[in-house]
Amino acid sequence: MPSPKAKNAGRSGGSPLSSTNGRYEFMSLNRTPPPNLLPRQGSDPATARLRASESPTRRRGSGSSTSSTGAQVMPEEDCMRLNPSFVGIALSSLLAIDLWLSKRLGVCACEESSWGSVRPLMKLIEISGHGIPWLIGTGYCLYKSDSPAGQEVMLNLLMALLLDLVLVGVVKAVVRRRRPSHNRMDMFATFSVDRYSFPSGHATRAAMCGRFVLAHLVLAAPLRVLVVLWAGLVGFSRVLLGRHNVTDVLFGFIMGYGQYNLVELLWVSPLGLQGLLGGRGLEDGVEASP
Repeated sequence: MPSPKAKNAGRSGGSPLSSTNGRYEFMSLNRTPPPNLLPRQGSDPATARLRASESPTRRRGSGSSTSSTGAQVMPEEDCMRLNPSFVGIALSSLLAIDLWLSKRLGVCACEESSWGSVRPLMKLIEISGHGIPWLIGTGYCLYKSDSPAGQEVMLNLLMALLLDLVLVGVVKAVVRRRRPSHNRMDMFATFSVDRYSFPSGHATRAAMCGRFVLAHLVLAAPLRVLVVLWAGLVGFSRVLLGRHNVTDVLFGFIMGYGQYNLVELLWVSPLGLQGLLGGRGLEDGVEASP
């Protein structure tokens, strides 16, 4: 009959003493317990939450990911914020300075401005650089001109003005930069693309026509100085009236200066002029011959 001590020892699974056929055997204390008695890792919800909160990935942000090598990869938008490009910073700074300076120089934007009394004079300069007066005046001079040389110059100037309108309209439609907020839309003879600001059409026209007049008309030195001053005043008036930003006018001057080079490349010769005018000069020569 087994003793009560052996029964109690058999019931307690953790005892190092066991009985087999009435003999007592000592069990190793270092023996690994059965798998069903091992505690499951992460089975406790509180422990799992604690480990997740202590995870470095969770601390650094749930939007980040880990590469195959174990290195943490930051999201692309975070990398862009942390590593801004030098070009982006330069452009943003230039835009901020442009807007600030344009607003400070818009002293004739309305009658209540600091230089509001000069606004009528600035609007007169604005009209002097408008495309419609230049087109009408050039067409009239072309019609009244009798010499082939005068007709050649006026015809090329007319083509240059039309080219300026097309190029400026295309650039404005592509860029679509709005005019300054302090601008008053009371301009003379505006069109659909004139609600955009970049570049200044008055500045491109003033630069191109100024170079054209200085290159193809014989003028005295004081008149040449006046032409240069007129072109500069036309561009500067656009900022004073609040029509354009400073960069609009500067780019307009550069664009108009380059347009003149294009006009020189597309220059219409006297022979081409005779073909465009229906051969009037050639017919006059035939009638004058015996």
